[in-house]
Amino acid sequence: MRWLIVLALLLLLANAGWWLLGGEGRMPWQRSPAPGEARATAQAADAPGPRRHDGRATVPATPAPVPATTPAAGPGLLLPVQGVTPAQLSDTFGDARDGERRHEALDIMAPAGTPVLAVADGHVEKLFDSERGGLTVYQFEPTGRWCYYYAHLQAYAPGLAEGAEVKRGQVLGYVGSTGNADPSAPHLHFAVFALGPERQWWVGTPVNPYPLLARPAPP
Repeated sequence: MRWLIVLALLLLLANAGWWLLGGEGRMPWQRSPAPGEARATAQAADAPGPRRHDGRATVPATPAPVPATTPAAGPGLLLPVQGVTPAQLSDTFGDARDGERRHEALDIMAPAGTPVLAVADGHVEKLFDSERGGLTVYQFEPTGRWCYYYAHLQAYAPGLAEGAEVKRGQVLGYVGSTGNADPSAPHLHFAVFALGPERQWWVGTPVNPYPLLARPAPP
């Protein structure tokens, strides 16, 4: 028992000595971090980066792969207006619309009522009547990476419905001037979009369809 008493006396003497030397009531193992250490800790906590809903940092998600610039290699898409040849197309993709907005589509001129054809196999994802586009068709191709958009239609083909499978060359509708198109200049507004991983018909990255339609396509 004597050695315990001696140890307790030594601890009391050590505490008293530390207090007399300005230890501010803390033992050496209870010391505050040095100013530099405190700043580094605060900077790490406030560093920018992804945050969870509770405000804590989290590991960033792996970026989604960037889609290719064209829907497929090899032969191009079928020209979507019956009777129109590639030589009659004009590249209107970069044209200005309503000031600073870009067109990001092709206008394919044709008489009202001309059949509009599916450019590739796929399915009808959405039939939509919009203020600008009028009667529209959103078609997804089989891989789900690309959306083909047909707008200003005069009417849909009989029996066309959302979810319906369509084949390349199948009639989807007819050229018109619905939406904000000029009634005196009926045409098909045709666009191609690279879809994101969510596969949302209303969201996509525009791709110029002109090179896809102007190059030779199989019969």
